[in-house]
Amino acid sequence: ARGAVMAHGHGRCRCCGEEAAGSGERGAAWGLYLRIDRQRLQCLNERREGSGALVFRAWEERGDRAKFVESDDDEELLFNIPFTGTVKLKGVIVMGEDDGTHPAEMRLFRNIPHMSFDDAAREPEQTFSLNRDPVGELEYPTKIARFSNVHHLSIHFPKNFGAETTKIFYIGLKGEWMEAHRHEVTICNYEASANPADHQLEQFTPQTHFIS
Repeated sequence: ARGAVMAHGHGRCRCCGEEAAGSGERGAAWGLYLRIDRQRLQCLNERREGSGALVFRAWEERGDRAKFVESDDDEELLFNIPFTGTVKLKGVIVMGEDDGTHPAEMRLFRNIPHMSFDDAAREPEQTFSLNRDPVGELEYPTKIARFSNVHHLSIHFPKNFGAETTKIFYIGLKGEWMEAHRHEVTICNYEASANPADHQLEQFTPQTHFIS
């Protein structure tokens, strides 16, 4: 159990990243893309099916211009992002072209699975006016109290800087991740039983969390 605490503490330090000087450490802070349930990830109004998922990748790979999503019928895009556990979201980066296709506004919603554009008419948890960011450097900090227990994040881009369609190359998500509660219940049940093999499981669990 002590190993689990240490591993969790180390993970928390890596996630914070505010004091990180090197780009490698900064990249580690933007690792929440690894915690997205990609099987259930949705992007509404994407021109090419599956392209919305491409913008969630490593911070170091944000400059890959071959991977992007473009809107179809108008300038709106809506992402439904389920996580594999519970997330404390701390910041967002949005990278686009240095022209009218760059999104001009971002609205964040928490824990509303399968949101539609009709659902997006409701009041968001937080709204940001965006600046054009062609290199992926501008970080928009969230109100952490509102995003401390997120298992599903929806991001709505209602408008851009004047073009007919919106284009996004990269969306970075920064924060902390915890394993879904149902897994913790299973582990507790194991520990409550008297099987000596449970102690081996306990030792290996923290490493498994790290690798996955």
